[in-house]
Amino acid sequence: MIELDALVAEHGVVGAQVAVLHDGAITDVAAGVLNNVTGEEVTTDSIFQIGSITKVWTATLVQELVNEGLLDLDRPVRDVLPEFRLADEQAARVITPRHLLTHTAGFDGDLFHDTGNGPDMLARYLERMADTEQRTRPGELYTYCNSGFVVLGRIVEVLRGGRFTTVLRERLIDRLGLRTAAVSHAEYAHRRCASGHLGEELEPVEKPMAEGDTPAGSVLAMSGRDLLEFVRMHLGTTEFDAMRETQVVPPDFGQGGRQGLGWALHDYDGGVTGLGHNGTTRGFQAHLRVVPSAGLAVAVLTNGGDSLPLAREVFRQALGEHAGVSLRPLPEPPASPVPIAVDRVVGVYRSAGIDIHVTDGGDGRVKLRYERRDDTFKGLIDETEREFTALREDALVAVEAQGGYHSVLVLCGSDELGRVKWLHFGRAASRI
Repeated sequence: MIELDALVAEHGVVGAQVAVLHDGAITDVAAGVLNNVTGEEVTTDSIFQIGSITKVWTATLVQELVNEGLLDLDRPVRDVLPEFRLADEQAARVITPRHLLTHTAGFDGDLFHDTGNGPDMLARYLERMADTEQRTRPGELYTYCNSGFVVLGRIVEVLRGGRFTTVLRERLIDRLGLRTAAVSHAEYAHRRCASGHLGEELEPVEKPMAEGDTPAGSVLAMSGRDLLEFVRMHLGTTEFDAMRETQVVPPDFGQGGRQGLGWALHDYDGGVTGLGHNGTTRGFQAHLRVVPSAGLAVAVLTNGGDSLPLAREVFRQALGEHAGVSLRPLPEPPASPVPIAVDRVVGVYRSAGIDIHVTDGGDGRVKLRYERRDDTFKGLIDETEREFTALREDALVAVEAQGGYHSVLVLCGSDELGRVKWLHFGRAASRI
């Protein structure tokens, strides 16, 4: 089994769980602490927020609706939610559930509206989406969209006739007999719950994310073992196979990959296909990888520190031993730098809550700085100016590593002056 205590110490991670499903059995291990102040140790029945891995759960509830003939992924969202509004009325009329599931709806997706925690929180969230800006035309470009999954959660509510969290618990959590899963902040008090940690001093996070974003990943928490029981369900039935089919190819951030319905799809050497998703909330990072052909799934849940190097080491060992596959190396600045077409790249780019300032750094490089316009990404975005060089003709890579990797941004499209139209960091930030 993974030597998790050593990995937690090596990478400065506060606490972690690792769970591995193989040959039908789940093994798990825990290390570190739930909270840096209390010093309470992590156990295998502790719960961690799983962040955007929640999107696979929401997509599963949507796929059930499709399987039962209650929802057509290619009909407009307004067939179910006539109240769905965006700043761009033409886009709002044509966006479909498939656009939402594949992050191709094109509207700003990082809208963490605080709409309380009552039974109407998703309905109220939709009301606040009326002025949401469109970055790309529906279907034009993959651009990660949390808000789209809130809309999907509301579709689940309307078609099931019940609150999203109730449907989630009844149709998945209770059905699978999961003991630890919590669908609201109030339920955390009844579990051994990890605290998220942020900052150089890794201090516990005091304020959690708003519950209105629950279908996208702001609340759902559980143990690694319970997460893999959910994966076991996916591996043991053909009911959700459509979720594994390629829908769109996102911009290449140096790791390749494709997008299914909720699942991210990974390609390994030898033609082996994997599934997975990552999740980040305030102070938590979660990582999930699945190799269906090997009956293998690995979950890594953490609550602060450099989780990526730890997770990659866990995946390297588990995927290599049980599936015979290796991870692709993370992108690094090329040994012989490729000069950037600076005049084409410099400028200011905007997405929800963030402006990205790109200036000439000299010697064929650029300097890049994120600027928060509100508290959307508070504690999640480093606003320090950093130097980038060319990774490829259409991509930039950070000269210095941070958090165990060199950030990559992809240059997408051209405006009428031949300049980069979108600076893509997972979200498409449009030139302003």
